[in-house]
Parts: sequence; C-alpha cells; structure tokens
Amino acid sequence: MLDYVALFMLVFVVIVLFYGIIAIHDIPYEIAKKRGHPHQDAIHVTGWISLLTLHILWPFLWIWATLYRPDRGWGFKDGRSDHEHLASLEAQVAELKKRLDRYESDRSTNEPGA
Repeated sequence: MLDYVALFMLVFVVIVLFYGIIAIHDIPYEIAKKRGHPHQDAIHVTGWISLLTLHILWPFLWIWATLYRPDRGWGFKDGRSDHEHLASLEAQVAELKKRLDRYESDRSTNEPGA
C-alpha cells in the first residue's frame, strides 16, 4: 500500500512541477496581455521557446513585457500632452532662429573687408 502512495506522490509532484514551470513562463505574457502590449504574441511564443533554451530568454521577456505601459507607451513621454510638447518645440526653434540671426549679424559686422 505504501508503494502506491509513494508512486502517487511522485507522479503528483512531477505533474505539479511541470504545470508550475509552464505557469511561471506565462507570467510575462500575462503582463503583456494586461497592459495591451503591441508585441504580446511574440512574447508568448518566445516564452515557449524559452522552455526549450533552458530559460535563458525568460528574464528578457519579463523586461520586454514590463517596458510598455498603455498610458505612456514605451516610457519616453514626459507627461506632457502632444500639444504642449509641440508648443515647447516651436519655442525652442524660435529661440534657436533668434540666436542664429544674432550670430550671423555679428559675424557679418566683424568680417574684414565688410
């Protein structure tokens, strides 16, 4: 009787470990799906490939899945709206144009023979 209990425990532990590893490898995909990641299918496939490559890719999948956020995309926005960002860029261009005009006028007055 104890042989059957031991066999059942052995099979049970192997099955739990097998499904546990699969569940752990789906964590990056679940993160990507929750965030609406544009590459969630690629993350899911790479998670399965990671099972075959001794889990080397899995930490990179986690990073890849967590980089994207729906509210700010890839994290390169500074919190301003597109209109505010465009106005800031226009102000910078106007300032650079003034500086360039001032530089060119100073240069033309300081040239020899002018």
